[in-house]
Amino acid sequence: MVGIETLIEAAQSVIDKFGDGQNHTVAAAILNGDGRIVTGLNLAHFTGGPDAEISALANLSASENIDPMLIVAVGDRGRGILSPCGKCRQILFDYYPDINVVVAEKSKPIIKSIVELLPNIFDYNAQ
Repeated sequence: MVGIETLIEAAQSVIDKFGDGQNHTVAAAILNGDGRIVTGLNLAHFTGGPDAEISALANLSASENIDPMLIVAVGDRGRGILSPCGKCRQILFDYYPDINVVVAEKSKPIIKSIVELLPNIFDYNAQ
């Protein structure tokens, strides 16, 4: 099984290679159930552009590489692990309510369920 550090390194590698401080500022990596890693990169734009987590989910779907288990996002310029924004949290929950997320706590990576990151969650699928 791929370790958490390998997942973080995959995202860090993408942002180190493509991060430009303007259009690409965050990269994400997803670990799926069979141990494969899929990455994504944000595309900053004044209209909102896709976040790195959403880009990684799209790449996961496009590669028919389903069953995401764990996701992490990292920022450029040494910002390290970033917690997903509210929009990404809701999308992650709507599509993959069992996914776990790597976040930083006291500068150390920890794993939380997406449900833990969304208190008083709106369950679109229950409507």
